[in-house]
Amino acid sequence: MLCFETICVENRQLKNLSYHEARLNKTRQELWGCMDDWDLAGLLQIPDHVDDSMHKCRLAYEKEIDNIQWEPYSRRTIRKIRRVYDDEIDYQYKYDNRDALNVLFAQRGDADEILIIKKGLVTDSNYCNVAFFDGSDWLTPATPLLPGTQRALLLDQGIIRLAEIRESDIAKFQNIRLFNAMVDWAHAATLDVSLIA
Repeated sequence: MLCFETICVENRQLKNLSYHEARLNKTRQELWGCMDDWDLAGLLQIPDHVDDSMHKCRLAYEKEIDNIQWEPYSRRTIRKIRRVYDDEIDYQYKYDNRDALNVLFAQRGDADEILIIKKGLVTDSNYCNVAFFDGSDWLTPATPLLPGTQRALLLDQGIIRLAEIRESDIAKFQNIRLFNAMVDWAHAATLDVSLIA
């Protein structure tokens, strides 16, 4: 049951490392009973081929590290989002096996991304946490499939706040924004909610 962390590398610097470390160590403790906390700054040595451009470090692990991959990263363009439905999906840990998510993503039709609705509640997109703008505040679902590291940072900074967001609430908002470890708040795709089909 492999899990993984995706860590943004910019200018040869690992971003938000403390948040990735906290999630990884919590996952190792809860899934495998590991009581030793990993120090990612000590474990991850950026290889020489990684230049100043944006890269993705993908660390796959169980009780121990399985593999580490470093690859260039470019942000996707998102123009349209399709709602998809799954009342049973469970992705509370960042599992390497994304089969259930891939099935939902395959239902996107002509959209670039999906918005997963579980038991009437808004959760996440395929790869991102989301937030909705109500004219004054950015609200993120209190029911994500996976509480992301960028989400945790934005909550700590007071940029977003938690709310229960039902599918029926979507039309009350102005915008949706999609963000994750590789897409920070400043670069996150922001769409009018009318573009959620």
